[in-house]
Amino acid sequence: MQNELRAIVESSRRIVFFGGAGVSTESGIPDFRSSAGLYAQTAGTLAAPEEILSHSFFVREPELFFGFYRSSMLYPDARPNRAHLGLAALEAAGRLKAVVTQNIDGLHQAAGSRRVLELHGSVHRNTCQACGRTYGLEAITSSSGVPRCDCSGIIKPDVVLYEEALDRRVLAEASEEISRADTLIVGGTSLAVYPAAGLLRFFEGGRLVIINADATDFDPAATLVMRGPIGAALGQFAD
Repeated sequence: MQNELRAIVESSRRIVFFGGAGVSTESGIPDFRSSAGLYAQTAGTLAAPEEILSHSFFVREPELFFGFYRSSMLYPDARPNRAHLGLAALEAAGRLKAVVTQNIDGLHQAAGSRRVLELHGSVHRNTCQACGRTYGLEAITSSSGVPRCDCSGIIKPDVVLYEEALDRRVLAEASEEISRADTLIVGGTSLAVYPAAGLLRFFEGGRLVIINADATDFDPAATLVMRGPIGAALGQFAD
């Protein structure tokens, strides 16, 4: 199947990659729903992760929110894996036009990708809710309790929490990139989280490739389905 993927890539002129948490598991960042994922690891905690990572919980219990956020969502020492590097190489070669990601870890940019559309925001961007001053990741990792700006406002991560809407500009750009692609490679996502997964309806190209550990509802429509590690599948383009 590696050869099949390479043949598809080499015959494509405008590739878009759509990825999820499975892209970063080989960098040591757990996904959400697998047996080794975040939800399994945090079973029995004070509340379900979906509740802790909600806007209402953030407002109601900011100290508990940041305790969980620092311990379970931040991996500042993580490095790009071969999947990230392969995608960056495809962009540098002019074949890949955009990465649309549900991840918030910034590893695509660390690998060298330039056109990255982050549907759920980034841990590397943080904003004071009072004055609008922006901060990097260190403002969160180097503080304890509730991180505060010099103006005393709470510094909130620029990540999309449950109950919050996705950025309309990012959604529009992502749908535009996907609609213009002749090949869409989907990797490391169950395609079960909406509205992000709904972006696939904009794809009108000829070849859909799905690389994921488990089956997805979109598999029957795919040109190629791969079940192996995504780093091995995409890393060949970094060699």
